[in-house]
Amino acid sequence: MSGIFGPALMARLENFARHSADAPALTRLYLTREHRAAADQLLIWMREAGMEAHVDAAGTVVGRYEGLAPNQPALLLGSHIDTVRNAGRYDGNLGVLAAVTAVAELNRRGERLPYAIEVLGFGDEEGVRFPVTLTGSRAVAGTLAPDAMAARDRDGVTLGEALKLFGGDPARLDAVARDPAKVLGFVEVHIEQGPVLESLNLPLGIVTAINGASRYAVTITGQAGHAGTVPMGLRRDALAAAAEMVLAVEARGGAEPDLVATVGRIEAKPGAINVIPGQVTFTIDLRSPSDDSRRQAAADLAETLTAIAGRRGVTLELRQTHDAAAARCHPGLMRQLDQAVARAGLSIHRLPSGAGHDAMALAALCPIAMLFVRCKGGVSHHPAESITGPDADLAVAVLLDFLRRFEPVSPIAPYPAKGPLS
Repeated sequence: MSGIFGPALMARLENFARHSADAPALTRLYLTREHRAAADQLLIWMREAGMEAHVDAAGTVVGRYEGLAPNQPALLLGSHIDTVRNAGRYDGNLGVLAAVTAVAELNRRGERLPYAIEVLGFGDEEGVRFPVTLTGSRAVAGTLAPDAMAARDRDGVTLGEALKLFGGDPARLDAVARDPAKVLGFVEVHIEQGPVLESLNLPLGIVTAINGASRYAVTITGQAGHAGTVPMGLRRDALAAAAEMVLAVEARGGAEPDLVATVGRIEAKPGAINVIPGQVTFTIDLRSPSDDSRRQAAADLAETLTAIAGRRGVTLELRQTHDAAAARCHPGLMRQLDQAVARAGLSIHRLPSGAGHDAMALAALCPIAMLFVRCKGGVSHHPAESITGPDADLAVAVLLDFLRRFEPVSPIAPYPAKGPLS
């Protein structure tokens, strides 16, 4: 491959990371001064790449590169430029700046395509500052919740107030929503955020679906008692029951490909070293690219956990706290990405995404696709997040090849607008 895109892209990613509330760490929350500074820098780079650029009413940075004729339908590219606290510099940012790099190369060569390209730098994919998520991409998709602007951050500032200070306009959010007839699709380049590609020694992968997810809060109630005086056979130990249940969750998650099941938080009460736990709470997170598989796993676990509780003499409360359908990537777009990867001399590998992305929201508007770039150790949402210059170069080269040969596809239904999960 060319090798000409990686160094410039990596330099821009390094430069972009300066816009942070916690330098030298990277923290860039939605609608903060740091987000605005990053947006302003992105506007400059978009215009240098030959795009007309502006910030829309929801705070998304939009750059448009016209096709052979003006006002043609557009293929949307991009990702998000907000981050978690103490973040890595590639999550989200890579997809936006890789798209800018690809358009800059088209512009440098004077190439116009039979369609327009729009590069979108979304905000609020991470959902860190406000108790909402995907504000920018949901606005574009036309699925933003009516009460979203009333959400407050930990300082009591509403999203609507913050958006006005940023330069957005809560009163014009409806105008951000796109006409599906004028959108050809959305393609997002993103780091994998997992270890699969690295384990296969592959730089790139094509995403099949963004996993659907179910989350549950579990409460186990037994009987607290003295650790020294209650015989083992007479105990109703909530923690021992929970331990068996946690292993059952792990076993069910490992019972089929692409299904994952996680207990991420657990708490025992009263929490004294010499007291048998009388109550335990824990969480379950189920994810799969197949909604049927995920829902069957949830049903199986409800049955298994109920049986464990009955056998151990404890009570079980299982409450669902979240449910998001999977967002499928379009077969036609996946096939075109496959072909671009193969033309780059690389092996084709398809895999699901276990994390949520802006593409989940765009799935309500148009066909979606994602190109994953391997990251070292699968580490993400952490300063140790790392990709290589050659892999970044390959991502841009494959994206360029895809753009030059892109053929519009017909939508498939349904495209759920659920999510996201990071």
